Amino acid sequence: MFTLRKADIADCKLIHKLALEVFPVTYRDIISQAQIDFMMNWMYSPENIQKQMEEGHVYFIAYEECDAAGYVSIQQQDENLFHLHKIYVLPYYQKAHCGSFLFREAVKYIKEIHPTSCLMELNVNRNNKALSFYEHMGMKKLREGDFDIGNGYYMNDYIMGIEF
Repeated sequence: MFTLRKADIADCKLIHKLALEVFPVTYRDIISQAQIDFMMNWMYSPENIQKQMEEGHVYFIAYEECDAAGYVSIQQQDENLFHLHKIYVLPYYQKAHCGSFLFREAVKYIKEIHPTSCLMELNVNRNNKALSFYEHMGMKKLREGDFDIGNGYYMNDYIMGIEF
């Protein structure tokens, strides 16, 4: 049903467009609109997406036929540690298993470039309803943290992990 394509610099505007549709909806009941606006600029301006790619974030975009449905971003942080930075699906595709498709594809990509055992971690807001999704995918809560992101804002997250 879904196909996957590795993103490149030319896709920064598309990822930004997708983020504009999904990020505010995901967080509107969790954080203030001012913090959403701050984080959108911090993480999702086309320039910052390009900078992330240049720093080693690998983005993949999921498609249903010709329509972009969501994206995932992964970065190797250490020899045996990867971080799933972002996994977002447009609301229309959230009940169509696009998230689990992206998650499995992220794991598949990591296994391809790192065939020995490793840990994949991600940060998820402690009040995000996606927490149950990650647990369903096999992730466990490892620790929690409150991360100062600037402008007086914090990300109050669980750090979850899965070994494979």
